[in-house]
This record gives sequence, C-alpha cells and structure tokens, in this order.
Amino acid sequence: MGMPGGTELLIILAIVVLLFGAKKIPDLAKGLGKGIKNFKSEMKDIDSETASAEAPKKVEGSEETASTEAPKTTETTKQA
Repeated sequence: MGMPGGTELLIILAIVVLLFGAKKIPDLAKGLGKGIKNFKSEMKDIDSETASAEAPKKVEGSEETASTEAPKTTETTKQA
C-alpha cells in the first residue's frame, strides 16, 4: 500500500471533523504538538544523562571499598 491520495485524505479529514467537531481540532493539534515537544525534550535529557554516566568518574582519596558480591570459590566438593 502506498501513500493515500488526495481523495482519501479529504475523506479522512471529513471523518475527523465529524468525530471531533471543527472547534476541537485546533485543541487536539495543540495537544499533539506539546506532546511531541515534551517527548523530544525528554529524549535530550536521557541522552545528556547517559553521556554524563558514561564519563569516567573521579575517585577522591585512596579509600578501598569491599565488593558487594559474594566470593566465588573454585574448589568443588565430591559426594560419596
């Protein structure tokens, strides 16, 4: 299927006008525009957060921290 032609677009527009009314269409378009703007700004925020998270962090002092993982053992026990 290709892009809808001129006749199909007019039919779709007529259906939208019948469903929502001519007065609500500008409000719907305004809400859609705000939603797209908010989505783009959130994507920029996420990109900037990931860029700052990937940057190496500066370690202050020579304090050593213990690992939170349990020690892994290499020995296996045999059962008789």
